[in-house]
Amino acid sequence: MIGTVLCYLLLPAARLLRALRDAFFTCRKNVLLAKSPTTQVGGISFVPSRRSVPEEQEALLQQQLEEEAGGLHSSESAPAVGKVSDTLTSDWLEGSELLMTSLSNLNVASEVTWCSDQQHDELHTLMSLGPKEHAAVTLAKLPEEESVAMVGIAAWASVRTQTDHQISGCTPSALEREDENTAVLGWSLAHDTEIVPVEGTAWPFYDTGQFQPFPEERPYHEILWRDWEDLSTQPAVPELGSEKGPLFEFRVMSYNILAQDLVEQSPDLYLHSQPDILDWSYRLPNLLQEIQHWDPDVLCLQEVQENHYWEQLEPTFRMMGFVCLYKRRTGKKTDGCAVCYKHGRFQLISVSPVEYFRPGMDILNRDNVGLVLLLQPLLPEGVRQKATSPLCVANTHVLYNPRRGDIKLAQMALLLAEVDKVAKTVEGRYCPVILCGDLNAVPDSPLYKFIRNGQLSYHGMPAWKVSGQEDFSQQLHQRKLQTPLWHSCLGITDNCQYVTLCQPKKSDRRKYSRDFLLQFRFCDAACERPAHLILWKGVTDVQPDRPAHWPKHLTMVNDPDPELFFPRFPGVIRHGLNLTSAYSHFLPQRGRPEVTTMPMGLGATVDYIFYSAEPTENGNEGGRRLYQDGALKLLGRLSLLSEDVLWLANGLPNPFCSSDHLCLLASFGLEISSA
Repeated sequence: MIGTVLCYLLLPAARLLRALRDAFFTCRKNVLLAKSPTTQVGGISFVPSRRSVPEEQEALLQQQLEEEAGGLHSSESAPAVGKVSDTLTSDWLEGSELLMTSLSNLNVASEVTWCSDQQHDELHTLMSLGPKEHAAVTLAKLPEEESVAMVGIAAWASVRTQTDHQISGCTPSALEREDENTAVLGWSLAHDTEIVPVEGTAWPFYDTGQFQPFPEERPYHEILWRDWEDLSTQPAVPELGSEKGPLFEFRVMSYNILAQDLVEQSPDLYLHSQPDILDWSYRLPNLLQEIQHWDPDVLCLQEVQENHYWEQLEPTFRMMGFVCLYKRRTGKKTDGCAVCYKHGRFQLISVSPVEYFRPGMDILNRDNVGLVLLLQPLLPEGVRQKATSPLCVANTHVLYNPRRGDIKLAQMALLLAEVDKVAKTVEGRYCPVILCGDLNAVPDSPLYKFIRNGQLSYHGMPAWKVSGQEDFSQQLHQRKLQTPLWHSCLGITDNCQYVTLCQPKKSDRRKYSRDFLLQFRFCDAACERPAHLILWKGVTDVQPDRPAHWPKHLTMVNDPDPELFFPRFPGVIRHGLNLTSAYSHFLPQRGRPEVTTMPMGLGATVDYIFYSAEPTENGNEGGRRLYQDGALKLLGRLSLLSEDVLWLANGLPNPFCSSDHLCLLASFGLEISSA
């Protein structure tokens, strides 16, 4: 409670201080830029104004030089002038650095002139020098009179990685790229481009709750560079990746793209981001460029705003070769989930939208949704005579509320029941399953363990503990999970299966409807007192009176409305899909956990790609089920980032990543068998 109150008190003060700081730096920048008519650093030209310096400023400058010179002799006046010039140049360079590193100038029209490699090398030499040496070298290179264009562009966009069409000199191809969105340029890098990692110091978390700008000038695509992890053990041969036979290889992406309505409804969550980069007109090209860059075959999206989907996303994805399916959240929500697949790689067998809202049920009173697809892989012409198993793809966005873990478990049980129905074959087995989504639960939380281990004992567990997002153990009154977690009228068993798909009920265990049992109220057996019954006056000595209209001999009839019987396990829920995560949730090379989102400056993993695997013979290890690849094999994945790296990029969203989540990408291989 005290932390919450301090947060509400400190955030307004922090915003005010930040506004005053920005205003101060802006005024200082304008004054500093006004002092210097022209300059040129490393082939990039700057000028604060197209007007020449007024004569009054020249007179003041001359007067200042004379006062600095003081009583020095004429032979000693030159060093004084050099000192003043060095100071002015250093101040100007400080102002220019503020201009280059300020993300608030992203909306200013950019004009970048690329020149020779020699000038490009000089820029790196200047960046490596100290402040005084930097000022002296730059002062020597300042032209006396030259009119150049104003540049208002972020520093990371100024130094681009040169490709084949960007050679030294001002070529027409370089000029054509001047108007491109600078935040998208990083996605144009080639797949095999090698970027030398630069170790940066983690920026501390201040009480203001605001991200601090990175003190060095580094391109965003270098800070946020993500490596591709090849997990296949066999040689990389097209369509061949297993000793048992060929594989049908495909890529799956899961991405929470941040609905624009949610940005506008909760602006306090994005105070660290500049307003320009939060605009949908800025974010949409970035998102599309990122998806096109990684080129997935199956795309699972969350927080897809409905009007943006129909007007912009679906037409664009259709042009990229996707077939798209969409399910909007129930109620008044404007976003939902979408699943897209390449029509040249898969054919749709069935689609099942899942709504988690159930009227009258407190445990299912939220508007989250999911989608379950059954896809048939389309084999290339060379292996048409062979066949593959269908692929079940599920996508969902589970409730966020950290306190309502009971709702999260019920929603996941509904989704797994639908997956169980769709993925089960006529032989009683399951086809390969891939489950994607934003589950709003951290790794090794009870909800995560339930999905991965296939079982969870929940009775008496605090509801906040299910997802592990926040710790509410200090609260006096905590909601705890009771048995059963949901009512039997939901039609879902504790094995996360629909009742109609359960095993046939045994003949010795039956449950009859109430109306069927009421017909035996006044039968002969009910009206006779058992001989062994102890006689208590006023208690067991009363004999029911049969109504006059009630027949003495009742003819038994079949139950017209039988209730299906299914076993309930007290306090335990299970499923039999054998799912494991495509990610390890830890970065061994950095010694830090992986992060998929960064709300309020705190990194967490809440997005997942689960896939079908085979349990090992050794069983469990420390309560964790062990798996090995089965018919569906994990071939590779796009590495995630750690919290400290995202701090260097000012968190999420930023000019390079236009969502508050990172995308997940994994490559799979599906075994191809003889037809």
